[in-house]
Amino acid sequence: MPIVNRIAALQGDISAWRHDIHAHPELLYDVQRTAATVAGKLKSFGCDEVVTGIGRTGVVGVIRGGKGSGRVIALRADMDALPIQEANDLPYKSTVPGKMHACGHDGHTAMLLGAAHYLAETRNFAGTAVVIFQPAEEGGAGGKAMVQDGLMDRFHIEEVYGMHNYPGLAVGQFALRPGPLMAAADRITIEIEGRGGHAARPHVSVDTVLVGAQIINQIQSIVARNVDPLHAAVISICVFQAGTTDNVIPQTALLRGTARSLTPEVRDLLEQRLQAVVTGTARLYGASAKLTYRRDYPVTRNHEKQAAFAASVAGEVVGRERVDDAVAPVMGAEDFSFMLEARPGAFIFVGNGDSANLHHPAYDFNDEAIPFGASYWVKLIETALPG
Repeated sequence: MPIVNRIAALQGDISAWRHDIHAHPELLYDVQRTAATVAGKLKSFGCDEVVTGIGRTGVVGVIRGGKGSGRVIALRADMDALPIQEANDLPYKSTVPGKMHACGHDGHTAMLLGAAHYLAETRNFAGTAVVIFQPAEEGGAGGKAMVQDGLMDRFHIEEVYGMHNYPGLAVGQFALRPGPLMAAADRITIEIEGRGGHAARPHVSVDTVLVGAQIINQIQSIVARNVDPLHAAVISICVFQAGTTDNVIPQTALLRGTARSLTPEVRDLLEQRLQAVVTGTARLYGASAKLTYRRDYPVTRNHEKQAAFAASVAGEVVGRERVDDAVAPVMGAEDFSFMLEARPGAFIFVGNGDSANLHHPAYDFNDEAIPFGASYWVKLIETALPG
């Protein structure tokens, strides 16, 4: 069961839809143009219901099969872009300064639109397919917002599936695993208070730059010496703000970063040790520090039965040998995790080939992946809901 012929025939249209979305990137929940484009296309395809405003700016399409009632299976794509200046010189490059689709959500949205077009046209399944177009995956927890807005109950969703492109994985390949696939992502904010003063008289000051540097160094001992070497954890401090000029020791400093983990036990450990290391290191240098640890996205955890089913569907599209069903977990995060907490399902990676990495200004979704991703969606519905 290779690529669906009708999907292959639609590839030019699906690519054009992606290019249009790519040229007009929108951030977080402010995806009005993209959401309107999606809703318009779903209506033109003949979806039985098209509902907007779920989770503020999310869009949901309902497609009922042509062979009686049955189960309800949902497919999800994300719509938002990133606050990055695009470095590509493409005919469809971003027209919005400082914003670009650097994670491939344009491709995810276009592939699901292509699948919706086919499913609404053929209806060769028994049951209901629900297509979900989500805002604010990039740090805004749009998946959580849609769930809290009644997504699962309102549309009677029984299982939910997601997909993300994967640079470095060959086009025409898929990868997933049961259990933890992507990490929990938590936000760290550290506010340091010292004693400001003249740079030439450091002995009568408490230097928050020095304190911040020492905290950053000591934090790395948590992963190196507190976390079991057989478990995964990452702590990265990505913001260090202090001072305004070259001859004043600043009174305050601010550090911000992220903590990543794959198990509840490691997540708890990171929070506890960060609290001790941050406050203790600051005190050692005569300063004070306040840690705010905000639990953000949970672990993206595939359900075992649904992960096995997703792998079998992907194998039908590309051949079993081109599906890695035991890929190593990655420490990136996904707010599809909130949907997997609400309903059984699975998240899968589709190969993007030898492209720039996600969140890089030279990244671009590979249009050659479109037939594989869209065919996977179609076959998942037709296999899960046989007519």
